[in-house]
Amino acid sequence: MLKGSLNKLGNAVVLLVAVLVLNFTLIHIAPGDPVEAIVGEMGGATPEMIEQMRAQYGLDQPFIVQIGTYLGNVLTGDLGMSTYYGQPVTQLIWDRIGATMLLVITALMTAMIIGTVLGVFSAQKRRSILSHFVTVIALAGFSAPVFWVGIMLILLLSVSIPLLPISGMTSATSEAGGIAHVLDVLHHLILPALTLATIYLAFYSRLARASMLEVLGSDYVRTARAKGMPQRLVIYKHALRNAILPVVTFAGLQFGQLISGAVLVETVFAWPGLGTLAFESILRRDTPTLLGILFFSSMMVVVMNVLTDLVYRIIDPRIKAR
Repeated sequence: MLKGSLNKLGNAVVLLVAVLVLNFTLIHIAPGDPVEAIVGEMGGATPEMIEQMRAQYGLDQPFIVQIGTYLGNVLTGDLGMSTYYGQPVTQLIWDRIGATMLLVITALMTAMIIGTVLGVFSAQKRRSILSHFVTVIALAGFSAPVFWVGIMLILLLSVSIPLLPISGMTSATSEAGGIAHVLDVLHHLILPALTLATIYLAFYSRLARASMLEVLGSDYVRTARAKGMPQRLVIYKHALRNAILPVVTFAGLQFGQLISGAVLVETVFAWPGLGTLAFESILRRDTPTLLGILFFSSMMVVVMNVLTDLVYRIIDPRIKAR
C-alpha cells in the first residue's frame, strides 16, 4: 500500500509540473501584454515607465528564464504578485476560495444526492412515469448551457416570483452577524448552487439508473430475492452499495469540472469566488493571478482523485491497493 501511495504521489507531482508548464506556455503565446493592460488602466505611461514595469514583472527576460523562475517560485509557495490588484496571488486565492468551495460542494452534494435518488427509483420502475421524467430531465440538463439555466432561474425565481436574490453573496444593506449572516449567505447561495447542480444532476441520475439496472440483474441480487429478503433490504443494503461506486468515481473526477463551470455561474450571479476572479483576470490580462487559479484548480483535481480512490476502497473493501 505504501509503495502504491508513493507512486501515485510521484505521478501527481509530475502531472502538476506538466500543467504548470503548459499553462505558462499557452498564456505566454496568447495575444496581449499585461503591461499594456496596466498602462491602459492608468491612462498612459512613458516608454521608460513601461520598460521599468516590464523589468519589475520579469517580462523583459527570455521565455526559458521566465518559466524557470516561475517554477522555482511555485516550489516555494510563491505564486507571484497580481499585476492588477497589486496583492500576492496566494492571498487573492485564499480570500476567494471559501465562496467557491461553498458553491461547488453544495452543488456537487445536491446533484449527487438528488440524482442518485432519482436514478435508483427510476431503475426499480423502469417503465413508470418517474423513469420517463428522469430521462427528460437528463436530456434537458445535458442540452442546456449553464449560463442559460442561470438566467432562466433568475427570470423565474427572482423576477417573476421574487423569492431569491439575483446576485452577490450577502445583502448589500445587511450588517448582521452570527446566524442571521449564515442564513443570508444560504439565501443567496440557492440560485447559483441550483444552477450549477442542475447540469450535473442530469448526469448522476442517468449514471445511477444505468448502474442500478446492471446491479439488479446480477446473480447475488437474484439470490437475495430468492431467499425471501425484503425488497427494501435488497435495494439499499446489497444493490445500492455497488451501484453507487460509479457515481462516487465520477463525482471525484468531475470536481475540477465543477470549478470550471463555476466560472460562468459566478459571473452570472456575481458570486465573489475564484470563477469571478478568473474572469476578471482574463479581461485585465492579469497573468500571475490566472496562472495561480489554474494551478490551484489542477491541484484540487489531483487531491480529489486521491480522495476518491480512498472513498472507493472504503465503500468496496474488495479493492486492493495497487
